[in-house]
Amino acid sequence: MNNLLVANSVSKNFGNFKALNNISIEVPKGSIFGLLGPNGAGKTTLIRIINQITMPDSGEIILDGSPLKPHNIKDIGYLPEERGLYKSMKVGEQALYLAQLKGLSKQEAKERLTYWFDKLDIGDWWNKKIQELSKGQAQKIQFVVTVLHRPKLLIFDEPFSGFDPINASLIKDEILQLRDEGATVIFSTHRMESVEEMCDHIALIHKSNKVLDGKLTDIKRQFKTNTFEVGFQSSNPEEFTQLIKEKFDVFPATFKNLNDDIKMNIKLPQEISSNDLLNFLTSRAEIHHFVEVIPSANDIFIQTVKNN
Repeated sequence: MNNLLVANSVSKNFGNFKALNNISIEVPKGSIFGLLGPNGAGKTTLIRIINQITMPDSGEIILDGSPLKPHNIKDIGYLPEERGLYKSMKVGEQALYLAQLKGLSKQEAKERLTYWFDKLDIGDWWNKKIQELSKGQAQKIQFVVTVLHRPKLLIFDEPFSGFDPINASLIKDEILQLRDEGATVIFSTHRMESVEEMCDHIALIHKSNKVLDGKLTDIKRQFKTNTFEVGFQSSNPEEFTQLIKEKFDVFPATFKNLNDDIKMNIKLPQEISSNDLLNFLTSRAEIHHFVEVIPSANDIFIQTVKNN
């Protein structure tokens, strides 16, 4: 696999506290990689090491095939959870300054800022101070200065914090487009619905240790339990329900549909296929809902953290 970023056995201590314990991850080029974990797990420490804000006690970071060096700062765009804009500076003045710190000329920075300000419909904010903007508006400015220099690697730490649903969707679409144009993204969030929508690969850190890592679809396959949501109507519902319970493991179901159905989750043994179950059900009832239960990223997160 062609990886843009590799962390090899990275550890970090702060006094007697071990923030990271021998963490290794591989972030494929052109992917969105979800870096997940509860508060205090070690995610931000790893992100700070990648950004060279702090150094690891052991291990190394490889960026695009070479050990991470100070000059690689231009290859990374970082949107921190704790935003870092100067509140008393004007938006345009600040954006130009930050763009030039990333190596853009003033003219090039102006051209790219004009493009993004027009695209996000924020051109009239140029002469406003950050303190005059709402949290969501300031977040848009922070997003622009993060992506402006077109880095190889983008790191977003809770990028949707402060956004209403419309603007969260707007920024999500922009991140996906940047991925499609070749950027590689590390995405850290507690919003598991965003992980479902955006991430190709994930790693879960808990108590300074990596406890889960891989392609999201492969991880979902590992966690699924051969369980199906079923909704049906029958001429003799009590008798049919009892028959199902005698043949299969049955659990209450909470899914929503438009019919006044009998609802249940049915777990199948490995030797019985979904077609076998469906044939059994359709021979005795009118089936309105039949869906395999695929664990969500939220389910996987909670189960893994609890088990560790």
